Amino acid sequence: MTTAMILTISDTRNLTTDKTGLVISEQLTAAGIAVLDRQVAIDDIVAIQYQFLAFEQRLPDLIITNGGTGIAQRDVTIPAIQPLLTTVINGFGETFREISYREVGTRALASRAMAGFNVKNQLCYCLPGSTNACQTAMTKLILPEYEHLLTERHK
Repeated sequence: MTTAMILTISDTRNLTTDKTGLVISEQLTAAGIAVLDRQVAIDDIVAIQYQFLAFEQRLPDLIITNGGTGIAQRDVTIPAIQPLLTTVINGFGETFREISYREVGTRALASRAMAGFNVKNQLCYCLPGSTNACQTAMTKLILPEYEHLLTERHK
């Protein structure tokens, strides 16, 4: 069974108020993926890396973050996670922004959503904090393709 962990990056949410992380969890569970843990970290590079690396050590197949992928000064998810990825899947971010453009117009340009593999060959996704954006990413990109990406990586 495929396993996943979800990390929400936010200065204002906690596990109780984290609607986006809950929606991601529900979609993963509905797809037969076991969600092993869901946590919230503040918008701080060290806090994000600490929780991400703690998840990594527990060896899930997928690590999905949400929040902090924009261009505001407080949005530090990408600078925190990108150095921890050994392989970035450029097509994920490109395609996500293309799909988002159709839904929200030029505001999609500010998204730095990305995907890649870390040193333990876990498939990692960095998604925006918007619940709608995460639903789009889950239904149109992640759920249809994660098995293929994991299979290709483990060949």
